Amino acid sequence: MIDETRLPDSVMAELARIIPGPEPQLEVRIPRIPVVEEELTRRIIPVSDPKLDGNELRYLTQCIQSNWISSAGRFVREFEEAFAAAVGCRFGVACANGTTALHLALATLGIGEGDEVVIPTFTMIATPNAVRYTGATPALVDAERETWNLDVGRLEAAISPRTRGIVLVHTYGHPVDMDPLLELCERRGPWVVEDAAEAHGARYKGRPAGSLGRAASFSFYANKIVTTGEGGMVTTNDLEIARLARRLRDHAFSDERHFWHKHLGFNYRMTNLQAAVGLAQTERLEEFVEIHRANALRYARRLARLPGLTLPVERPWARNVYWMFGVVVEDAFGITRDELRRRLARRGIETRTFFIPIHLQPIYYKAFKGQRFPVAEELCQRGLYLPSGATLTEAEVSYVCDAVAEAREERV
Repeated sequence: MIDETRLPDSVMAELARIIPGPEPQLEVRIPRIPVVEEELTRRIIPVSDPKLDGNELRYLTQCIQSNWISSAGRFVREFEEAFAAAVGCRFGVACANGTTALHLALATLGIGEGDEVVIPTFTMIATPNAVRYTGATPALVDAERETWNLDVGRLEAAISPRTRGIVLVHTYGHPVDMDPLLELCERRGPWVVEDAAEAHGARYKGRPAGSLGRAASFSFYANKIVTTGEGGMVTTNDLEIARLARRLRDHAFSDERHFWHKHLGFNYRMTNLQAAVGLAQTERLEEFVEIHRANALRYARRLARLPGLTLPVERPWARNVYWMFGVVVEDAFGITRDELRRRLARRGIETRTFFIPIHLQPIYYKAFKGQRFPVAEELCQRGLYLPSGATLTEAEVSYVCDAVAEAREERV
C-alpha cells in the first residue's frame, strides 16, 4: 500500500528544524542530593503520575462485590453528577475517552460534510480528528505567545460562510480569554465548544472551564488532573445536547423498543469501574488543583532566575491549573530544547515536548500546505513540559530545578 501521508524528503528537511527530535533515553537511577536524599525515593521522576490514595479502591471494591462493572452501574450516574457540578454544569455525559467526548459533543450539534469548525493549530491531534469524524473540515488559527492558547485576535479572519463552530482548547490548563471570543461568536453566529481536556478546575473570571460554551469535553486519561485511566465526559447546561449525547453514546438505542435505532450512534460508554475511580478523584479535584498550583509556584520561583527560559503565565482573569508546567527554551538559555531534554533524561527526569502543530502533521499537511502559523511553530520548536503530576514532591521539584540550572551551566 502506498503511504499517501509520507512527506517528501525536501519537506522533512524543512520541518526538521521545527519538529522535535527522537525521545531521549531515560536513565533509571536514584537521584542523590545530600540534604534531601531521603525524600527522593523514586528511581525516575515521571512527567505525570496519578494520585490514587483516596476512595478509589473502596469504590472499585463495591463494584466488584456488587457485580455491576458495566456502564449500567450506579457510579456512572454519580460520577456524571459530581463532575458536572464541579465544573459548573447541569449535565455530564460520561464516555470512553476525551476524544469520544469531543466527537460526541460535536455530533450533537449536527455538523457534517461541507461545514467548517475553527480550531487552534497548536493542539493535540484529537481536536482536528474529532472534527473530521463528523465529516466537517477544520480551519486553523495560530497561538498567542504568552498563554499558548488560540489567538482570539486572529479568530475573526478564520471565520468563513461555512463556519459552524469554534472548538477552543484551554492549553495546558490556562483558560482562553472567553469574553471577546463569545462576543465575536454571538455577532457572527458560530457556536463554541470547549476542549477542556487539560483544564480540570481552571476558571475564567470565576467561571469554571467546561461551562462557558454550548458544551465541553474533558479527558480522564492517566496523566490528567482527574483520571479514570481512560475516560471522558461531555458537560453542558443544554438539556437537549445532554439528552442526545446520552442516546448517541449508547448505540442510539430507542426508548420505544430494544434494538431499534433512529440515529447513527456510537459505542462510547464508560464502565462502572472507571466511573468509580472518577468519582473518588472528583472528590479531591480542588486538592489536586492546589498541588499543581503549589508546584508551579515552586518551579517559577526557582526557574525565573535562569536567563533564557520563558515560564507559563497566569492572566489576572484566570485560574491556571498548570496541568503541565511548560517552559519555552529561548536562544539565551545556551542549549536547545532537545539538548536540555537529553541532559535531564540522563538524570532520571522525564519530559515531554510541546504539541506539533496540526498544519505540520503528515495526515493534515496536504490540506494546509502553504499555510504558516509562526507562533505555533516556535512553541513546537522550543517548548517542553517538566514533571507536573499530583504525586510530585517539593524535593523532586528542587531536584528538577537544580538539574535544569546545571544543564545550562554545562553548556560551555
